[in-house]
Amino acid sequence: MILKLFYSALFLLITTNLFAQQPPPGKPRILISSDIGGTDPDDNQSLIHLLMYSEKFRLEGLVSSPSFGEGSKEEILKTIDLYEKDLPQLSRYQEGLADPEFLRSITKQGRKGAAPFKGYSQPTEGSDWIITCAMKQEKEPLWILVWGGLEDVAQALHDAPGIQDKIRIYWIGGPNKKWSANAYAYIAANFPRLWFIENNSSYYGFFSHSDEPDSVTASSYYDQYIKGNSFMGKDFINYYKGEIKMGDTPSLLYMMDGNPKDPTRESWGGSFAKISYSPRTILEHTTTNKDTVAYCSILEFRFTVPNTKAVKDSVYFWMEVPYGNTVQKWPGYYTGNGVFSLRYIPKKAETLHYTFTSDIKELDGKKGTIVVANLWPGKRGAADYRLGNHWYSDKPDTGLYFGKLQGGKTISKWRNAILTDWAGRWAWLNE
Repeated sequence: MILKLFYSALFLLITTNLFAQQPPPGKPRILISSDIGGTDPDDNQSLIHLLMYSEKFRLEGLVSSPSFGEGSKEEILKTIDLYEKDLPQLSRYQEGLADPEFLRSITKQGRKGAAPFKGYSQPTEGSDWIITCAMKQEKEPLWILVWGGLEDVAQALHDAPGIQDKIRIYWIGGPNKKWSANAYAYIAANFPRLWFIENNSSYYGFFSHSDEPDSVTASSYYDQYIKGNSFMGKDFINYYKGEIKMGDTPSLLYMMDGNPKDPTRESWGGSFAKISYSPRTILEHTTTNKDTVAYCSILEFRFTVPNTKAVKDSVYFWMEVPYGNTVQKWPGYYTGNGVFSLRYIPKKAETLHYTFTSDIKELDGKKGTIVVANLWPGKRGAADYRLGNHWYSDKPDTGLYFGKLQGGKTISKWRNAILTDWAGRWAWLNE
């Protein structure tokens, strides 16, 4: 037993020396915008991780922003309650962990549901809080780590455009981009000067099999390190049966490792390349399998139906897309002058089949197919959004693909070091 402990300690020492984090220049100001409690429970896992490392940040907001699903701030508050019960034990080993009452005071409810075609709607408690935090007289910017849709960020920018120079965004895109197409398009079109990391695929390298983005790698990590007497540990088993996904956690890891002002550096949270455009294809007709777009690019359909009475900004048709054994539906809007418009963003490489349904006969029954290529942002087009000097995304180098996942190796190579470091904190709780 003593020999086993010795080798375990030696392994931890070697791992720490090889893969140690570089300390950031100071505690970053961060605000989390999360779809926690929605369809994907990995946000619950990431929130537990955040609270266990909360001494590393100046936390300024925890906003519930579910662009899809039934998430709410009550899910955040529930996790804070569990953290409060574990805090006395954690505090024996780590000073400066966040005060639970303070955390409750900065927990806010954002928009529930995706933005309409114009990309924004009405202010929420969450979007107003983003503005409040961004407008503080601080030397350092407010880092907004987005774990779901961009709706509250888009609303805040619409209501207070001046905050764009005071915030920096790290967004876990991918599927979130699909649900948040209209808010994303509004931001890219109107705020290209934003400082923005758009992580559409690198984050998969933390938890996925290399050949399937939505997979979760099985391990014995829960039984070895998390399982025990802690309240957060007992809750953790409720999400993916304790398997580690935490798809949003790379945004936290990025803020914990080195200088966040340089997205091109090596980091536990990924390494990114500057991009100068966000691809958009405007279509006035349906597509065929001879048409190709990059994954995570915007397909913007515009159908003209003359002499049709319709109310602007209202939903009149739907795009239906097969998803496993079900069908996902995306709303299309009347945008004026006889034009009905819809945005869709494919999240991965595939051959996509779709159908439009509507009470308007000219729109109903239209079908199409399009090939989605596995390189973002892909070829340039006339309708692309032009971006400023501080927009970054997944590195396109073929040597950094983790199987099918662009940029995945910039994070996958750190997985063992990340989980080893976290195991130490679970050991505090399970002492």
